[in-house]
Amino acid sequence: MVLDFQQMFPSEDGNHEARYQLLALLEAVLAGMDRLKDPGRLTLGRESEVSSDYYQSVIEEAVLPEKGFGAEKSVEELLKLLDGHRFLNRHYVANATPLPNNASIAGNLLMVLLNGNNLWDVDGTAAARTEVQITAMLSDIVGYDRHKSGGFTTWGGQGAVFQSLRLAIANAYPEANQQGTPHHLYAFCSELSHFSLYKSMEASGIGTDHLIKVKTNHDHSMDLADLREKMQAVIEKGGHPIYVLATLGTTDAFGIDDLAGIKNVTEEIEAAYGLPPVYIHADTAMGGMYSFFNGYDFSGNPLHIEDEVLETLARYKQHFQHLHLADSLVFDFHKLGQTPYITSLFLVKNRKALQAVDLDPDETPYVGNRGFGSYHTSYTLECSRMGSSIPIYASLLAFGIEGYQEILANYIRVNLAFRKKLLQAFPNAAVTNDVSPVTTFRFYPGNVRYHEEISGAITEEEVRNINKYNEKIAETLGRYRSHTYFGSTKKQTYVYPADSRLPVPLYVQKFYSVSPYTTVDTTDQYIAFLKAHVETSDVAAG
Repeated sequence: MVLDFQQMFPSEDGNHEARYQLLALLEAVLAGMDRLKDPGRLTLGRESEVSSDYYQSVIEEAVLPEKGFGAEKSVEELLKLLDGHRFLNRHYVANATPLPNNASIAGNLLMVLLNGNNLWDVDGTAAARTEVQITAMLSDIVGYDRHKSGGFTTWGGQGAVFQSLRLAIANAYPEANQQGTPHHLYAFCSELSHFSLYKSMEASGIGTDHLIKVKTNHDHSMDLADLREKMQAVIEKGGHPIYVLATLGTTDAFGIDDLAGIKNVTEEIEAAYGLPPVYIHADTAMGGMYSFFNGYDFSGNPLHIEDEVLETLARYKQHFQHLHLADSLVFDFHKLGQTPYITSLFLVKNRKALQAVDLDPDETPYVGNRGFGSYHTSYTLECSRMGSSIPIYASLLAFGIEGYQEILANYIRVNLAFRKKLLQAFPNAAVTNDVSPVTTFRFYPGNVRYHEEISGAITEEEVRNINKYNEKIAETLGRYRSHTYFGSTKKQTYVYPADSRLPVPLYVQKFYSVSPYTTVDTTDQYIAFLKAHVETSDVAAG
């Protein structure tokens, strides 16, 4: 009986028979998925309708077997999960969910096989080593001193925002860890920033009422004048600003905040009111990969990037070259880095800052008081921490700086082509963001009125009617998402109508280019899909 159990696991001695048994299972998974792939569709296998009681039926049908199926039969059951699941090919243009590259998949497999807890290098030797390596590599990219910086993998951009808020609280009030968070602390972010900070304000105990949202400019960046005014207003009422979230690549429109400008504002506030440094976290979850162009020779242009693409990348560099001003930032490789979920690195400018949230060794006697091991990350919120630095490391080695520059430039190239063809095909459409890896666009039942909307020369009722119109289009496109999956959002930006003092969000459609199989040549397919389901005559009729 013991032998049967042992055959369910990777070998202890590296024998061929056990290795090929595992390889056979992996081959079955790959072959099963490949059989269901269709280059003309997004969905694997058969697509089934999900009724309102679908998950209730799943609950009813779930049966835990009395006797185990064994590995082979279990894999057969697993393959049934593929039916109806989207596969991240060229037909997925909804969001920044990429097709993981092969090296990162191999790294992920190695991570699983090693199964180390990255809390401690004695238990997660490989992950600890690669975590230190990628922290050093990426510190060089953003302009941090690799000998002073620190970093660790965490649960996405949300994890990085929460970790940075912890540091901000501890920096402003070191006694907060023991005595609790003071009730007069405030944080600031763009009105278009990700909801990660909102959730973190809840979880930290500061409260969402103490999150101040700052207006944005027409390019979707934070309005610095409004930031200054709102920070001053908080101080004059007895509040203490401790944290600003600078978004470099908003979720929907890829808006980029002026990090250098934000730093200037916080320094002015600090000097005027005698405050300690305000913590700045750069939310680079979406856009951080474009810092790979910080060292690019734009005059020599060694990759022979087209002028139009190069112009956009040079504009990005003007912002991303200032990342070293932030106290911390994040790299979400599972977005534009083309790696599996979850592969995020939280990067801190000064690793000594982590000491403020570290546990006393007496609180972790099973690791903290050992006489061996020198990498003990008890400052993280996770106690059990996956070694996701390994697939990131594999991907960095496989692509290198130039490889990433090429694939990132292609995102821009594809979007430039898509925008031009979209406006040619749909005279009633407006592109609503600057050139980036994502194109947001809005349809109108008649003439394009986007500039009237953002300038406040239109009524609230008219804006909301156009929103409803775009919502209907999004629902129509969504019904055909097994063929091509476009994204949409109900808050791409805010506008202030002529007859209202309150902001109104704009609904838009979204084209997000994240697949290596999405090229300039494939953009005609996306336009044809839109034409088939959003005919100009139907749109004009409203």
